[in-house]
Amino acid sequence: MSYAEAKKLWSCNDKIAALNYERFQTMDLKRSLTPALLAYEGIQYQYMAPRIFEYDQWDYVEEHLKILSGFYGILRPFDGVVPYRLEMQAKGSPDGGNLYGFWKDDIYRALAADTDCIVNLASKEYSKCIESWLEDGITYVTCVFGEERDGRVVQKGTQAKMARGEMVRYMAERQITDWREIKSFDRLGYSYAEEFSDEGRLVFLKS
Repeated sequence: MSYAEAKKLWSCNDKIAALNYERFQTMDLKRSLTPALLAYEGIQYQYMAPRIFEYDQWDYVEEHLKILSGFYGILRPFDGVVPYRLEMQAKGSPDGGNLYGFWKDDIYRALAADTDCIVNLASKEYSKCIESWLEDGITYVTCVFGEERDGRVVQKGTQAKMARGEMVRYMAERQITDWREIKSFDRLGYSYAEEFSDEGRLVFLKS
């Protein structure tokens, strides 16, 4: 893949494209690996703050948390990763092929093999690779973080990312194993809004 093709795939500026193109040229998938949960630096991971987890919180996320990745598919917190840039929604070929087509139902199957309940704290771009394949027998609950405006829920991207990370920390601190218990989430000014929630969607509104 040429530099121009890579930059188009990543939809980024020259500085970021140059950095990641160099990474791919020298990438070694077996050396200099970083635990996945410590490798990502996005807003949701900053608010999750895994670097200050207690031992029991690390045990909790290793058992319960899965990270969706356009490059790796699905990761556990301690799985080793290399630096990369590849968003799930990226189109990887001239005919419009994308990572949803590449992964098909593999990511969903890997999740469903370990549990009968999935609490979704991913963005729409990533949760799409799960929701397209959902089957009976799996409880699937999406957490929505927003504000009420004129009787409807409005989400703001940055604030939603912050809340998703904070929710993981909240669950780890309380060792939550029943998804209903997350209704008590009360951080960053959010509280559960039953009137906007339903069987598959838990809505938390910012006061």
